[in-house]
Amino acid sequence: MKKIILTGGGTAGHVTPNLALIPSLKEKNYEIRYIGSYQGIERKLIENAQIPYSGISTGKFRRYFDIKNFTDPFRVIKGFGEALKLIKSYKPDIVFSKGGFVAVPVVLAAKHLKIPVIIHESDMTPGLANRICIPAATRVCCNFPETLSYLPKNKAILTGSPIRKELLEGDRMTGLKYARLSDNKPVILIIGGSLGSVTVNNAIRGILPKLLNNYQIIHICGKGNLDESLAGVHGYVQYEYVDAPLKHLFAAADLMISRAGANAICEILALRKLNILIPLSAAASRGDQILNAKSFSKQGFSYLLEEESLNGDTLLQAITDTFANRQTYLSRMESSELHDAVNTIIEMIENLVTKN
Repeated sequence: MKKIILTGGGTAGHVTPNLALIPSLKEKNYEIRYIGSYQGIERKLIENAQIPYSGISTGKFRRYFDIKNFTDPFRVIKGFGEALKLIKSYKPDIVFSKGGFVAVPVVLAAKHLKIPVIIHESDMTPGLANRICIPAATRVCCNFPETLSYLPKNKAILTGSPIRKELLEGDRMTGLKYARLSDNKPVILIIGGSLGSVTVNNAIRGILPKLLNNYQIIHICGKGNLDESLAGVHGYVQYEYVDAPLKHLFAAADLMISRAGANAICEILALRKLNILIPLSAAASRGDQILNAKSFSKQGFSYLLEEESLNGDTLLQAITDTFANRQTYLSRMESSELHDAVNTIIEMIENLVTKN
């Protein structure tokens, strides 16, 4: 039986693309193991998928002063030793890495043992962990055409992001029933990431009376961000977090308003959903969401509304303009070739395993 090690962690975004590959890997008769951090978010997600999991020591590479900068290199060295031992024991045919700092020791250990490695970079510009890993990689997958210029030409492949198959299997009427909404007005779905966005939440709620004249609202606002004063408002439903029914809420949505994390926007593209992107500001991030959103806007997939310009008036105008240009956005998304990343990456894995 063919063997593969998956790795990546630190955030859910470093795990969900791996989860998307697992069903197809099983269909191809791969024995799958996962290497992550001892207690990172990836552990629970992978163990819930019933994939054997091994934890290793990991450290973070920081661009700023922190006392941990003096101790984390030793954690990385320890993690490299642990990864080396696990890989020698397991003898995989290939390693697939979704990135994050836990992946660095795994990728470097695989390279040391001459095992082919595929890494996936979600954002427009490679993060620090992946920049360290790229020299050790056999192939580097990416989501954006612009990213190719940052990668070695002999390794770079534009694949898009692997999307969980179940997200594409939602049912509109099931979603409307779950949210207790009707089918006689368009539905706007707001999703601001697992923690939500206070800025986006406030902008939506500030124009809610105007929105409800023409639309129904599903608002996934993040943990601790429910507004009890709006409970029971007709046409408006709010959730802190949605798990299994999310695919049905996606199907029910006529327009999605979202942050611009790479995995989130690739899901929107795969679903071919009309969308407005409000990227996290440069002041609160390394600016990757802004670059992601600008790329999607340039390709004609999305309406871009930067957080610095966000208020009730600009948001209302964005919604009006996006619906007015609905067919243009949808046709551009339909013409995109980035809709089958799972099969593209599985084929790449198969080819490298065969050659190795």
